[in-house]
Amino acid sequence: MKDELRNILSGKSPVSFGAALQTIACYLRESTQASPTDKDTKLFQQQEKASLEDYISKKELWIYDIDFSQYVSEGAEQKVYLKNGKYVLKLNDAIYYNTWEDYFHNLLLHNYFFPDTAYELIGFTKEDNILYAVVKQKFVTITNPTDLLEVRSFLIRNGFENTRNNDYFNPKLGIILEDLHDENVLTQNGILYFIDTVFYITKDFWKDYPV
Repeated sequence: MKDELRNILSGKSPVSFGAALQTIACYLRESTQASPTDKDTKLFQQQEKASLEDYISKKELWIYDIDFSQYVSEGAEQKVYLKNGKYVLKLNDAIYYNTWEDYFHNLLLHNYFFPDTAYELIGFTKEDNILYAVVKQKFVTITNPTDLLEVRSFLIRNGFENTRNNDYFNPKLGIILEDLHDENVLTQNGILYFIDTVFYITKDFWKDYPV
């Protein structure tokens, strides 16, 4: 599974709605590869954002017709709008990640582990000079409260260890999965739907992987 995931993040293997995400992630990796700037600095983030916006303009990925009257909710990292009653649009500024590439990797990992709520990247928008990725996701109706013990049991069966509260780690894969509270995992007819996940990859994830 680890090699499969690394191939997906490298753009070598397909995943649900992954083509656009893989293309942009690979573009960012290549465009910043020669940069001497540390990835953990604001300067790198500014350089990456400029490179991403250049790509967005060249590929005509800007979105100007979001119906803001369909507002549903928002959190620290994203704003949510209803789309045709069947989907939601999520505007995410990647604030939880050091880089945009890390954010796109998060989406790819989500689509691999939870294809029933896969994210489809449809474009980008800006508000107050803040860049947002616009992703579409299936709308999930809640039929009963989510049991977080059930969430924990499900993840443990799939190789994740509970590290604290609603955060998990898969030691075999080198993947961190955080913030799985009952607003990010919904229950519909007894089935868990992971709608908002925060994946991080550790250095061990890429260990011994041929570039």
